[in-house]
Amino acid sequence: MVSYAGLNPVIRESGDSRFEGGISKKGSGKLRWILVQCVNTAVHRCNDPYLERFYNRLEKRKSSKEAIVATARKLLVAIFHMLDRKEVYNPPGVST
Repeated sequence: MVSYAGLNPVIRESGDSRFEGGISKKGSGKLRWILVQCVNTAVHRCNDPYLERFYNRLEKRKSSKEAIVATARKLLVAIFHMLDRKEVYNPPGVST
């Protein structure tokens, strides 16, 4: 699912050298855009504690754009597991 959205990391290896780059962007651009918009809303307006905590932790050491994209990947994985397991959104460490 992450690869379909183009949120998987680019890794190039040759012999002993290894390069880990940014996201591949080979997937659906519209899906990536939607996920980024959802994360922006969840983090900055809806105050989702789980995603907000993850975003804030990453923003301390990366740029805000990189943190948003990483959080979008996390959201996509969560959505996939919710659909696969037929569960509702119930992030760990957050009481309802």
